Amino acid sequence: MIGVPAGSTRRGKGASPVSEDPDRAAWLRKTRSYLSKADPVLAGLIDQRPEFDPQAWRARLPPMDLYGALLFQVTGQQLSVASTRSILGRIQDLFGGRLPRPAELLALDPAKLREAGLSWRKIGTLRDLAERLTDGRLDQEQLSSLPDDELMAALTVIPGIGPWTVQGALLVALEREDVVLPGDLALRKAIQAAYGLDHLPSQQEVLAIAEKWRPYRSLATSYLFSAVFEPAERAERAPAKPPAAARPKAAAAKAAAAAETPAAKAPAAETPAPGRSRAPRKAR
Repeated sequence: MIGVPAGSTRRGKGASPVSEDPDRAAWLRKTRSYLSKADPVLAGLIDQRPEFDPQAWRARLPPMDLYGALLFQVTGQQLSVASTRSILGRIQDLFGGRLPRPAELLALDPAKLREAGLSWRKIGTLRDLAERLTDGRLDQEQLSSLPDDELMAALTVIPGIGPWTVQGALLVALEREDVVLPGDLALRKAIQAAYGLDHLPSQQEVLAIAEKWRPYRSLATSYLFSAVFEPAERAERAPAKPPAAARPKAAAAKAAAAAETPAAKAPAAETPAPGRSRAPRKAR
């Protein structure tokens, strides 16, 4: 999992970060065994990925504390992974290659954040949160030590911050072990595929399926995300095909015909990255 800046606090009731386990390999063996016994579908995913590292995708993110993780989540609301990464990179450029602290974000001209790609609504949410963290209404270290449900209650009173946003921060910055994101479209699609469902599961169905994963829902969620994103990332790294003009005429005609199918017209970034979902426009 990603590193957390010195001084930030992760501990709290219901929180036991993997990085603090004295023997991480032993912890992973224990939790994998538990999940395999609890859920045959997860057992198959775990067997297929003996070298899977649940920290790998987090290691590709910039170091972030709780505010940074919430900024990351708010930025990614209703956006594809590619758009989120682009905007986050431009925000980092405004602050010397890193994510801003609350006071730094408040000191910046909001128009600069708009130029970086954030909507005015998201800018308002991030400034509201930053103001609460700088004027004493909220304390980042105290928040980080709260149990999951209390942290959720403290943050979702802020317009523009809903359960999905907080759940992502619990996973990314605080490394809580028992977190699931029932409203995440990518996770719902992964569950539909893994469990062979004939429909996209509702949030309640996701929670019902995930009940058997307790108290290690975070690791189970990471395995399901990996089942979606590892194939997608391999496809992104595959060599590009030659342009249609360079192919034989028959192949070019076939490609042109395929382009007329509904599947070929689907958006390229249909599936968001872990923590990235397309959901109705409301506080997440």
